[in-house]
Amino acid sequence: MMEERANLMHMMKLSIKVLLQSALSLGRSLDAEHAPLQQFFVVMEHCLKHGLKVKKSFIGQNKSFFGPLELVEKLCPEASDIATSVRNLPELKTAVGRGRAWLYLALMQKKLADYLKVLIDNKHLLSEFYEPEALMMEEEGMVIVGLLVGLNVLDANLCLKGEDLDSQVGVIDFSLYLKDVQDLDGGKEHERITDVLDQKNYVEELNRHLSCTVGDLQTKIDGLEKTNSKLQEELSAATDRICSLQEEQQQLREQNELIRERSEKSVESLALCHPGCNTVVQSQLTATSTSRIQAIFLPQYPFKELEKELELQIGMKTEMEIAMKLLEKDTHEKQDTLVALRQQLEEVKAINLQMFHKAQNAESSLQQKNEAITSFEGKTNQVMSSMKQMEERLQHSEQARQGAEERSHKLQQELGGRISALQRQLSQLHEQCSSLEKELKSEKEHRQALQRELQHERDASSLLRTELQQVEGLKKELRELQDEKAELQKICEEQEQALQEMGLHLSQSKLKMEDIKEVNQALKGHAWLKDDEATHCRQCEKEFSISRRKHHCRNCGHIFCNTCSSNELALPSYPKPVRVCDGCHTLLLQRCSSTAS
Repeated sequence: MMEERANLMHMMKLSIKVLLQSALSLGRSLDAEHAPLQQFFVVMEHCLKHGLKVKKSFIGQNKSFFGPLELVEKLCPEASDIATSVRNLPELKTAVGRGRAWLYLALMQKKLADYLKVLIDNKHLLSEFYEPEALMMEEEGMVIVGLLVGLNVLDANLCLKGEDLDSQVGVIDFSLYLKDVQDLDGGKEHERITDVLDQKNYVEELNRHLSCTVGDLQTKIDGLEKTNSKLQEELSAATDRICSLQEEQQQLREQNELIRERSEKSVESLALCHPGCNTVVQSQLTATSTSRIQAIFLPQYPFKELEKELELQIGMKTEMEIAMKLLEKDTHEKQDTLVALRQQLEEVKAINLQMFHKAQNAESSLQQKNEAITSFEGKTNQVMSSMKQMEERLQHSEQARQGAEERSHKLQQELGGRISALQRQLSQLHEQCSSLEKELKSEKEHRQALQRELQHERDASSLLRTELQQVEGLKKELRELQDEKAELQKICEEQEQALQEMGLHLSQSKLKMEDIKEVNQALKGHAWLKDDEATHCRQCEKEFSISRRKHHCRNCGHIFCNTCSSNELALPSYPKPVRVCDGCHTLLLQRCSSTAS
């Protein structure tokens, strides 16, 4: 269980580290498809399942971590919203799915660490769900809570709808946390040495702390042993005192019995000597000493003195009874103190046992630490040997460097003569270079003249391009004007045709005016509209114009356009077929068909 707890804690550290690094590279906003986030939830689920008790029921065995998470709702009222929303999700049918949804919502609220801290602070409630050696019941739980506080900087956008949380298999992917061997081996020996030295210093510091703690525990154990010896001495003194008090009580009881026997014997002798006083003495005297009773009942004393002696004996009897009661109370108190001292002794023994167990645990941990120290010392020895090898290599490299310097000095001496010859060649090359520079200057002047001419030509070409652009714009305007001219010619032709049609229709209308007047007389029930009153067609409601002319329906008298009044029918008031609107045409046809039938 200890190894499992240590492994889970290391995996939690790695998962949180990888998650924070990936979140910082992506901008701190994560979704459900982010691989490090999924692995974090898997590791968190394993941590919550560690040491979980198996609950048996009629259906079977149930081992779910949603049970302890439900306690957060009772301990922290802020978590009630999470619990209700998880229970109301219809997709979740198992306790495992509800537990995963609870973890998702708690991470989105940035309160996962706070809720788990509330759970770990109430370990007496967690003992119903976890074994005593579970991760949530030990110190590793608080360490994990401290690690989870770092996740409050993340923004997680997780959608629970459509997620199959019940059937997911929680498997840890170790490939996210493993590095390549080449990256580890290549050029990092110095880092390894520093890491080993840091580990050595850390182990030495741990050893020093452990030795201090062991010394403190040893002093505590010595103090407890001293207190235990003192308590044992006090207990032995108390037992001796109780024994002495019991002996005193036994002696007092024996004296009391002797006094009672003597008093009874004296009463019997008195009854034999004075039978008349027997009833009085029996009623007032029950126990007294023999010497006093003999003095009371001697014949030379009078009867009043006997009565006084009897009263004295009765008072002494009451005092003896009170003394006996006080002794009994004292014995009872001593017995109570004895019981309390025995309980304290048992408690001291239990404390001693606990301290003994703690000392054993401390010794075992010390042994483990010593073993770890020995292992680290072996590693340090290896590192020191590797450092010695590196120093030897460094010495060899220095020797090789010195040899190379000697060789370079010899080469410099050999190359001295060659350098003088090369300097002569350099002087010749400088002379050639000066001549070439003069030629280059002349070529540059010629090139500048050519560049000026080229610039003039470029300016002329730019002017020509601007003129060409202006010509193209004028051509476009000419085309547009030609198009407008064609459109205006079309409009003029249409208007001329309309005017010709209007002349024809006006001639026809003058001829038919007389016919219209007769039709008006025939149409008594219909009102003949004037041309000025109608501006739109009655049926299609289009505006009249030169091309769309007005026409009267000879049946109803309303004004229509040519398309809505193109039909002709023979009316009773007209000898020939005349113009009729569409509505009147259909109505008159229906009437004709009804009359014919």
